[in-house]
Amino acid sequence: MNVSAPGLGRDDWDSQHSMKELMLFALVAVALAGADTGNRYCGPGDMPKFGARDGPAALPERCINTTPDATPSPGETVHVATGENPEMALQRAACGDTILLQAGGLYRHFTIPAKPCDANHWITIRTSAPDLDLPEADTRLTPCYAGVASLPGRPSYDCPVAKNRLARIELKNGAGAITFANGANHYRLVGLEVTRTPGTGLTYALVRFGDNVDHVVIDRCWIHGTAADETVRGIYLGGSRYVGIVNSYFSDFHCIAITGACTDAQAINGGNSTVPVGVYKIVNNYLEGAAENLMFGGAPGSQVPADIEVRRNHMFKPLSWLSGRADFIGQKFIVKNLFELKNGVRVLVEGNVMENSWGGFTQVGYGILLTPRGSWAAVEDVTIRYNLLRHTGSGMQLAATRGDDGDSLSAQRWSIHDDLLQDIDAAAYDGDGIVFQISSGFRRNTPLNQLSIDHLTVSTKGRIKSLLIVGAESENPRLPFEIRFTNNIVPAGQYSVWSTGIGTCPKSGQPLTTFKSCWKPSAITNNVIIDYPREQGPWPAGNWLAKDRATVGFADVQGTESIDDRLSPNSSYKGKGSDGRDPGADIGTIIEAIAGVR
Repeated sequence: MNVSAPGLGRDDWDSQHSMKELMLFALVAVALAGADTGNRYCGPGDMPKFGARDGPAALPERCINTTPDATPSPGETVHVATGENPEMALQRAACGDTILLQAGGLYRHFTIPAKPCDANHWITIRTSAPDLDLPEADTRLTPCYAGVASLPGRPSYDCPVAKNRLARIELKNGAGAITFANGANHYRLVGLEVTRTPGTGLTYALVRFGDNVDHVVIDRCWIHGTAADETVRGIYLGGSRYVGIVNSYFSDFHCIAITGACTDAQAINGGNSTVPVGVYKIVNNYLEGAAENLMFGGAPGSQVPADIEVRRNHMFKPLSWLSGRADFIGQKFIVKNLFELKNGVRVLVEGNVMENSWGGFTQVGYGILLTPRGSWAAVEDVTIRYNLLRHTGSGMQLAATRGDDGDSLSAQRWSIHDDLLQDIDAAAYDGDGIVFQISSGFRRNTPLNQLSIDHLTVSTKGRIKSLLIVGAESENPRLPFEIRFTNNIVPAGQYSVWSTGIGTCPKSGQPLTTFKSCWKPSAITNNVIIDYPREQGPWPAGNWLAKDRATVGFADVQGTESIDDRLSPNSSYKGKGSDGRDPGADIGTIIEAIAGVR
């Protein structure tokens, strides 16, 4: 039993747990292993079960329970025939009613109205297909249920019989195939195909939320653009609260490079609002977006979204969008990264599979970006754990960034641990080959601080450019502080650790010099550094320099798609972590956390 299983937050960043505590943790882990995966951290009545902290980061304090039992619709059932306007039925509906749209039917865009509903009287809008014709609750829907056996360039999905069981809502142009009116509350959407008409120009959010929208669950839906058109995003969260997006499939959100009418396309975007927002659950979805698959922030607002759960999603960009490949579709889309957080507090990112990101536009193929942007924006208390990130041009950009209106509010308390990064390849993915960029651009506010990168395994086929690029802002004499880089297994790269030389952090290619000058205080210990160019000077004491992967003693076979990058029983680094664990990620827990995601 692994006592670091998902759900067991690190309440004390530095202390060792007693044996009694470890036994208790193991019992809790057994209970969690049998829990509903979609609502593992949220019980009936929206009662959170995240725990208090994970290292320096506070975990979410609120949640939304998305089980069917939590969204009862005990009222009347209203049938809406294909071609009729669902909005008329919704206007007449009472709280607790179910609106049935014909399976295989076609409907035009409509608005969901505000009504005085409550937790015991949700309005359900769903396909008329019976539950037996849909995936079971807590199971992801695929295009198979719309009669599509496979999608070119995407991961295969199980489709014994391709049959259309969904009701289709189609937007001709503009925005909002489905629009939630200001104040709409307590709605559940099930078994819908939400899309746009091909060849009608630029289309914005297919599902969009007005202000003060409260308690919405979108469950087992296919939300998609078209292969060639510009469709900016699947869902725009707007001014919403308590929203669950679960078990759904998002595809074909992209903006055309150079000649296109839009810039950034995402499957889901939120965190840009002037009214209070937050409590978002994004669990067990396939998320496909060219610029960012999922992003919070990035546009004007005044509110910081809080309590965000991002778990068990497959974030994927088709490699057929990458020019130079034999299967290239012939149209370049603007690509940036897989997950970006520019605004958000108490965010848990766990058990996701994130695949394929490349450069060539305004970024260099990073997988994950934590970069607060805007004077009202903050990125605080972020936990990224038990994820698989692979096939990217660079790894993670972790930065306290400035917007056009000055410093953001804060960039602090980030806990990144037990993640596996595979196949960072600058040549293959047109990137910079940088594993981590860690920098602070704040001029007045406290720079990036309380960042922990612990127990990561970075597995690459060839030499990367740099393990770490460190930078600071010349106008802020305060440097990033309380940064921990511990218990990791990482490649050194051609230039290993580099400082940009901006501000009071001197330009240096020597790890010991850079860490001492740029990070105060810091902990850089118990890391295994592979293929380090020793002429670049020493690392801080307490780290190990391994000649190559063979010297480390991995149990896997290099060059395969295996994610089993555990240490073999004969590795000389077994048990050499500062906490008594093996250095590197807890691969067993990652495998458990992502089971069934891809």
